[in-house]
Amino acid sequence: MASNLPIPLPPRTPTPPPDDPPSTPDNSSHLGTQDKDSLSPLVESFPPPRSPLNAEDPTRLSPTRASFMLSPSDNVPQHSQGDNGSAGPFNFKTTTMAKSPVVKSNIGQRRGHKYKHSSISHQIFLEPPPRAPLALPNSLPMPTFKECRGSMSKDQKTRFWWSVCHMFVAAYTLWSAHGSLAMTALSHLILFDSLGALLCVAVDVLSNFEVWKRSSVRHPFGLERAEVLAGFAMCVLLLFMGMDLISHNLQHFLESSGHEPHHSHPHERVSVGSVDVTALLAISSTLISAIGLRNHGRIGKAMRFGYIESLPSVLSNPSHFLTLSCSTLLLLLPLVSVRLYNWLDVLLSSTIAISMCVIGVRLVKTLGSMLLMSYSGPGVTDVVRDIEADPCVFGIDDARFWQVHYGLCMANLKLRVSGSEENLIRLRERISSLIRNRLGGGYGSGGQRWEVSLQFTIEKS
Repeated sequence: MASNLPIPLPPRTPTPPPDDPPSTPDNSSHLGTQDKDSLSPLVESFPPPRSPLNAEDPTRLSPTRASFMLSPSDNVPQHSQGDNGSAGPFNFKTTTMAKSPVVKSNIGQRRGHKYKHSSISHQIFLEPPPRAPLALPNSLPMPTFKECRGSMSKDQKTRFWWSVCHMFVAAYTLWSAHGSLAMTALSHLILFDSLGALLCVAVDVLSNFEVWKRSSVRHPFGLERAEVLAGFAMCVLLLFMGMDLISHNLQHFLESSGHEPHHSHPHERVSVGSVDVTALLAISSTLISAIGLRNHGRIGKAMRFGYIESLPSVLSNPSHFLTLSCSTLLLLLPLVSVRLYNWLDVLLSSTIAISMCVIGVRLVKTLGSMLLMSYSGPGVTDVVRDIEADPCVFGIDDARFWQVHYGLCMANLKLRVSGSEENLIRLRERISSLIRNRLGGGYGSGGQRWEVSLQFTIEKS
């Protein structure tokens, strides 16, 4: 049987000599006489095999022969191995592959390593708790010029065309000045009023859209601060126009002192006893814009002059007061003599120019602080003093008063207080009403709206 046959030994490979040869008396003498080709596979210097194999037959060990792995003494006929299916030492059996596809199973297998779904790290990497969506939208659509024109009502269109007519009145006043410095100054004032009327119309149209008043992440206070920025630009223009009038008056003074003028400045006046139509147009256009469009209304609330605050609503605004007073004086100038007219014309023009610079500087300071998120109005010191005088308040750690735009102001205070829960609730209501009444003018007065936030640190008494 093939299973009882001895397993032949594989052919030996030449073994290199050891690094440390055995210590023999003749070792030193054989080093020099050792053959260098003794280990070459081309030289028949290998030792004979241990088993008594037949070395004469070179094809005895060929696997293609039926007597492979057989010794000469084992004389077994080839046909005796036919029952086992193979005549060689390996009993190969024919197997039939299945024709159906192999079904892959992922049971017990893991592809990759997911930290989130790993059984080891399941308790380490926890999912964040679900958060509620933000109450504010990220951004709101900005209206285009076509959308603004389409959203205008009939009243808004009428007001828009009136602001354009107001600009034509300013241009006509400048054209009909006839070298009069006072009339030139009046034309600058009318131009400022017409720009204010146009700004009021633009604000009224933009308020038709949601982006104007609704807060978003991109515009936390809506687009109402854009009105402050436009007003700031108008105030800078008013300041430069006042400086231009001052330089023009200085040039006129130098010309009248004997210096030769570079350009002739003929000063023609309205005939004695006649009515100056230009001054009447200035008065009527100013009144219509002040009453109908309420131009400079929000600027007048932001900038308060104590001297004219007690006057009627139209005259309490410094811009309207300056334009109306200048127009009225120009109506009276034709009633005086020619020599007195020239002096009064220069004096009135200088007064208007200086007033424009003063109002411009005041407005630039007020609106600039508003753009920088600060409050420049009066009464803050008195409010802080009254809060500190409360018996429940130990001290004020921080007090911030700032104005966002014309209609919104904010107050943030951090106080150290003591007392019961009821007393603290009353203190919170008292401070809120104190700030709104003192700084906002009280309920129903039409002043700025104040939002008050208080933080209490309870002290142990």
